Amino acid sequence: MHNTSPSPIRHPHRLFHWAFCLVAASALCVVAQDSLPKGEWVSLFNGKNLAGWIPKIKGHDLGDNFGNTFRVEDGLLKVSLDQYGGKFDDRFGHLFYKDKFSHYVLRVEYRFVGDQCPGGPGWAFRNSGIMIHGQSPESMGKDQSFPVSIEVQTLGGNGKDARSTANLCTPGTNVVLDGKLFTPHCTNSTSKTYPGDQWVTVVVEVHGNGTIRHIVDGEKVLEYEQPQLDPNDGDAKKLIKDGDVMLREGSISLQSESHPVEFRKVEIKVLDE
Repeated sequence: MHNTSPSPIRHPHRLFHWAFCLVAASALCVVAQDSLPKGEWVSLFNGKNLAGWIPKIKGHDLGDNFGNTFRVEDGLLKVSLDQYGGKFDDRFGHLFYKDKFSHYVLRVEYRFVGDQCPGGPGWAFRNSGIMIHGQSPESMGKDQSFPVSIEVQTLGGNGKDARSTANLCTPGTNVVLDGKLFTPHCTNSTSKTYPGDQWVTVVVEVHGNGTIRHIVDGEKVLEYEQPQLDPNDGDAKKLIKDGDVMLREGSISLQSESHPVEFRKVEIKVLDE
């Protein structure tokens, strides 16, 4: 797909197209990365509001930001659970950016804060994620916990165990790792543990259906290729067209998994295909 900067004529059409996608929940939104300049860092988060983003929380309709889960305060994009009535109740959430992307570098700065929401699963302590090559939010079921996607899992230290960040998890997907099809749900990166409330920068380099790299503190901590749908997964089966399981592009979303997390940068650089 070719990328050009939006003109005054194209831009309103693009906004209308996105609005149409939100109304037509059964349609797949096909707006992609052709509106952004190549090779330049562009912020996907304006520091003021959630413009360009839409929430999908399990058990709630697309666009229903239950409990004001995703909010902007003090220039930060925050995942907050303080309005959940003291019970997480498996309300896994994702905040989707309005476009999908194929070849790009994504740079995210995050930190974990505060206490986990009561009722959150033990594995979700200081746990969040950056979902890439994901399905569109419109195609998710109302009670679906996670989008079919490749998850760049972010973890914070618990004060006692080694907990790497920028790990790989695969809800409804598989990848090729070290030359072999990798089907386990998660695998750890080689990053160090980041305890406390410190800011951490994760970079994800994505080359369509080719190589994907996870980078932390400027060092590669994980690499794999050929992201693909898992034909044995019920949600993924619905997305397979004409037997083609390969993922070449998809949505980007930020995760809410019961522990408060803040983002101060979400930036993308579109690459040549």
